[in-house]
Amino acid sequence: MSLPFPLLLALSLSAPQAGGAHSHEDLATQPTGTALPASERSAPASDDLAAGHQRMIDALDAVARQADIDDPFVNTTEIPELEKVLAELPPGKQNQKRYETLGKLGKAQLRLGLNEESVASYAQAVAMHPLLEGKVDAKTLLRTRVDHALAWLRLGETENCIARHTSESCLVPIGKNGQHVEQEGSRQAITLLKGVLADEPGELRARWLLNLACMTVGEYPDGLSKGQLVPPEVFASDEPFPRFVDVAPELGVNALTLAGGVILEDFDGDDVLDIVTSDMNPRGKLQYWKGHRDGSFVERTEEANFPGIDGGLNLIHTDYDNDGAPDILVLRGAWLFEKGQVPNSLLHNDGRGTFTDVTFAAGLAEVNYPTQAGGWADYDNDGDLDLYIGNEFSPRIAAPSQLFRNNGDGTFTDVAKAAGVINNRYAKGVSWGDYDGDRLPDLYVSNIDLNRLYHNKGDGTFENVADKAGVLMPEHSFPVWFWDFDNDGALDIYVSTFLPKLEPWVQDLLGNKGRSELACLYKGDGKGGFRDVAQEMGMSDVTVTMGANFGDLDHDGYLDFYLNTGFPDYEALIPSKMYWNRGGKKFADVTTAGGFGHLQKGHGVAFADLDRDGDQDVFAEMGGAYTADTFGNALFRNPGFGNHWVTVKLVGVRSNRPGIGARIRCDITENGVKRSVYKHVNSGGSFGANPFRQMIGLGKAAKIDVLEVTWPTSGHTQTFRDVVVDQTFELREDRDELKRLE
Repeated sequence: MSLPFPLLLALSLSAPQAGGAHSHEDLATQPTGTALPASERSAPASDDLAAGHQRMIDALDAVARQADIDDPFVNTTEIPELEKVLAELPPGKQNQKRYETLGKLGKAQLRLGLNEESVASYAQAVAMHPLLEGKVDAKTLLRTRVDHALAWLRLGETENCIARHTSESCLVPIGKNGQHVEQEGSRQAITLLKGVLADEPGELRARWLLNLACMTVGEYPDGLSKGQLVPPEVFASDEPFPRFVDVAPELGVNALTLAGGVILEDFDGDDVLDIVTSDMNPRGKLQYWKGHRDGSFVERTEEANFPGIDGGLNLIHTDYDNDGAPDILVLRGAWLFEKGQVPNSLLHNDGRGTFTDVTFAAGLAEVNYPTQAGGWADYDNDGDLDLYIGNEFSPRIAAPSQLFRNNGDGTFTDVAKAAGVINNRYAKGVSWGDYDGDRLPDLYVSNIDLNRLYHNKGDGTFENVADKAGVLMPEHSFPVWFWDFDNDGALDIYVSTFLPKLEPWVQDLLGNKGRSELACLYKGDGKGGFRDVAQEMGMSDVTVTMGANFGDLDHDGYLDFYLNTGFPDYEALIPSKMYWNRGGKKFADVTTAGGFGHLQKGHGVAFADLDRDGDQDVFAEMGGAYTADTFGNALFRNPGFGNHWVTVKLVGVRSNRPGIGARIRCDITENGVKRSVYKHVNSGGSFGANPFRQMIGLGKAAKIDVLEVTWPTSGHTQTFRDVVVDQTFELREDRDELKRLE
């Protein structure tokens, strides 16, 4: 029986370890993961790539078959084992064991989508409570009652939010168009949760779930007493904001998936953005939707050669061989500790959107560790992109992180130990950025156990300066990114929090502040100094973030960001959150006004102009970790704000082909006031990938006075004056010419 996720994680990361605390850099200096046998190690350059692709399919198929037995998120063996235990218990005896087994069975059934069976198992367990008073802890008995209600609530979600999905389904506060047609699940949950609160008014899980259930049947807020109510004002946005509508069902890109990543990029060279998503289930599919100029999409997963390249919690794109065709990295094994020693996949793009798995030939699958965190940058400034993979080091598995130096011939060498970046912490996010302006990308690693900022020393080694720079926190963090949120030309750092529990979030929602750690927004000074300005910027709410990314919704030139929220347990119904940047002075929460408060578990996020109308839409990959916790992806269409923009697609020659690490500056005059807008080329946050082409908001400026691009490897600066707006340009590093793209 697998433990509940928060308990499993807490026990695993806090367990004592021989030889000292697991957070120290000097532990496990030698790789200790499971090495592949010699026959499975990286093949020579002459090895048939088709054979390497098939080898990966075979390896992943073996992983999926084993997962049915021992993967805590998808295993199918637990239910028959528990049913056998129940069948062997003598009637009327061993009541406590029967009760505990029924609770475990109800949870296991819910995770596999056996909702009615789960309801029945929990009902039997609750019916035993009179026999167990004084023998079982009162909090345990109360929790089982809440779990019983949650099973009913999940039944209602399945019958309505999934089977009868609308564009308003699961958006908090749930309005009329999101209310349930089949109401038995919610109404049964309401009765049970009101009973729990009558006995224990301070039960926060029950209070939150009761309010959600009442929303689904149109009885919020009037159907709740003062002590039961989560006040409507807690959902109010800080400022008015236009409504974004989820058009994923309309466009056919709302595939039911579990947790996964997303990339928005032009993979087939037609200058139209495509969508690629993943699914963490070992049998979950990579999916490819080809974009068309009219804003429509057609699935071409088969043509992309994705079948069999299954699983993967996160995706990152790159151009590791500088051929101009974006390639894909699939990251696997996250949260699974020693069971997560699964190979990642490097998928080479032939330029037409057809991919071949070259992981073995590239030398990236010789030792595998659990991960979902990675990032590409040219750390040694030799013109090709290197790869850092942040692995999940814990007392259960020594999993040093890996820095794969690009050898320039399609292969990579792990130099993490020599470079001093093995981390040896439970990494959940990776981001590269040149925070001190020396043209050498530095590395931030977000961990569940204090974070690291590795300063690039320029000699192939790094120094961890997180403590000195004051950027260690949050202690339990997840997505991270470098950006310039206030347009002062210096890179800043956003680091989210991750606390996989519902109660602290509800407590914060109800106004009991200061009891949980908050996300950090580190404002950089461009010289290596940082200061956390999150609270003074209006970011004072507890967030339970998994996927996240940033973009410019209103094209004012200041970057906004979206947090996809949750944790694996079914109770994690926490609305995602959108923050609107108000001129670099503060962030306004516009979640409710904009229609972004999605309750279902959210993962990869990406911003891009998918319908080619001149503004950025938001794609959110949805779904949880357990087999039945699927949900359809969301695509929030931007209604437009009437501001100007420019898109710049860089083509590196001496620098890496996508221009990762380049800096773009636009000097503009808006309403008679001169200002600058900065973009640093990357794919955005660490969980979800924006296009490499940079779409830059210009506000009301009628032209760009000066557009300046500084390249990372060559240091070459290109300057253009009086550039027209609302256009897409291609710029090569070796040609001082802006080429307009249609």
